[in-house]
Amino acid sequence: MADIEDILAVERIDDDIFRSSVFASALRRTFGGQVAGQALVAATRTVGVQFRVHSLHGYFLRPGKPDQPTVFLVDRIRDGRSFVTRRVNGVQNGETIFSMSASFHVAGDEGIEHQDTMPPAPDPESLPDGSELEGPAKALRAEWDNFDVRVVPEDQLVKHGWFASQQRVWFRYRKPLPDDQLLHVCTLAYMSDMTLLGSSNVAHRGVVLQSASLDHAMWFLRPFRADDWLLYDQTSPSASGARALTQGRIYDRAGRMVAAVTQEGLTRTGVPAQKASFMAERQ
Repeated sequence: MADIEDILAVERIDDDIFRSSVFASALRRTFGGQVAGQALVAATRTVGVQFRVHSLHGYFLRPGKPDQPTVFLVDRIRDGRSFVTRRVNGVQNGETIFSMSASFHVAGDEGIEHQDTMPPAPDPESLPDGSELEGPAKALRAEWDNFDVRVVPEDQLVKHGWFASQQRVWFRYRKPLPDDQLLHVCTLAYMSDMTLLGSSNVAHRGVVLQSASLDHAMWFLRPFRADDWLLYDQTSPSASGARALTQGRIYDRAGRMVAAVTQEGLTRTGVPAQKASFMAERQ
């Protein structure tokens, strides 16, 4: 896998138009987190340095082709003193594959502070690193080789009885990253699409699903480093009509909640096993 700095380094080809590079991929469809991270980089490069992204809302509209670049068209919706809004469309072959709105807040504003407590989890160093994965999961491991992703085993998961389906995952970027908060934020946008939809399948072990991310919303709450361990506390409160709702809270190792994520995904049953892969065509 290419380094995340290279994946996220979109090229500016006009004032508000950017283009991604093409990298070798083990997947049939472009990973959604990659498109979201690149779109966020494009949006941020049209915003003043005094602003920080605090939320994004995106829709995965068509499957992306990993062997083709994506062109990102940025629309400057609003430029205010405290908040800035951007809309970004990711396009391949004249068709929009991803659409995102992102909001930015001026740094230095002050207000109230609180957060929920980080749930208990074993230390990441005590968990298997996923090197034993086989089948479709092995292709994902190859795609995410620069990321250390460790799922808390069910027998070590302290569960809340009111959650229908839940899991916890420790993850981080394996290599040291520069002290550039934008890079860490966009790297986490990439990472946030990892494993989240899988939380909906915990209550349905053994069921063959055609799955794909449909939409993705994310809130950035506090500074963090994507190359330090982060705990992804994931739940799926509902699955019906071939769609599952999933939610995640991301904490740093000190227990600070640094981000929150909500995603709806396709979870279709009754399809041939060869089509039921993580990167099945979005439809």
